[in-house]
Amino acid sequence: MKVTSVNVKKIEKEGSRMKGIASIVLDDCFAVKDIRIIQGEDKLFIAMPSRKYPDGEYRDVAHPINGETREMIEKAIFEAYENAEEAKGSEGAAEEE
Repeated sequence: MKVTSVNVKKIEKEGSRMKGIASIVLDDCFAVKDIRIIQGEDKLFIAMPSRKYPDGEYRDVAHPINGETREMIEKAIFEAYENAEEAKGSEGAAEEE
């Protein structure tokens, strides 16, 4: 299985730990949307889409079953997030000229 597409929307809200929302496509045939990019104590992490159940608990709607798959998804999302940072930075530099 491969992550064949990643779309990241950056979120810059003061005081919020959420830094973006990602959508991925696996093997050009299965999409997962609303993956949150969160700033943790030491590093960024992803939170898979979830919903709140009547008992008040949140449970993932979709999630990787093993660590290898989670790492593959995280790597693809973080790479797209960093590229979005660079693109934003180069746009700002072009506007200043």
